[in-house]
Amino acid sequence: MSTTPVPQGAHLTRRLVQLYAGLALYGASSALLVVAGLGLEPWGVLHQGLAERTGISIGVVSIIIGAIVLLLWIPLRQRPGLGTVSNVFVVGLAMDGTLALVPEVHGLVARSGVMVAGIVLNGVATGLYITARFGPGPRDGLMTGLHRRTGRSIRLVRTAIEVAVVVTGFLLGGSLGVGTVLYALAIGPLAQVFLRVFAIPDGGGTSADAPAARRSILRR
Repeated sequence: MSTTPVPQGAHLTRRLVQLYAGLALYGASSALLVVAGLGLEPWGVLHQGLAERTGISIGVVSIIIGAIVLLLWIPLRQRPGLGTVSNVFVVGLAMDGTLALVPEVHGLVARSGVMVAGIVLNGVATGLYITARFGPGPRDGLMTGLHRRTGRSIRLVRTAIEVAVVVTGFLLGGSLGVGTVLYALAIGPLAQVFLRVFAIPDGGGTSADAPAARRSILRR
């Protein structure tokens, strides 16, 4: 493992590039799951359901929900970072932009390919975004904040939040299907791989805190 010091300017630039590339790719990956139409990630189900009910674009709904979740940080005494605030806006904008550019896909084989591409790209995006270390996403912070305030395990809190989100989104008309299940099974292993791939050495030349990053894996 290299111990060569990294210039501070280059180090910060790389972190910022990874942050915004990761957020943009996260939005794009979520859009691909919408295009595939075979089921979305948990928060995507809620966003799509609300978009169907309100007539607002799914990207704008994502921004609104992200902002609401961020407000919930206040009573939980969570402190947002640059990545937290950027997440609220960049992911939603990238999602709407991708949906405007990517045409409809027909046929089960083609849709399945788009679904798989979306899930893999989501893993890449997660690795980029988390290893930039600019703070957790709003939904991740909600999970860790509730964990600290209630004393319940991270696994229990996350499961309760995501079940509530999926059920609500499905009842509102969100897409729940094989893509939802495949995402749930694949995103953990994929994120773990790409967290290693994109790990950034700190200012002293040592590796980023990989275990902490893995605990912070983005869940939307």
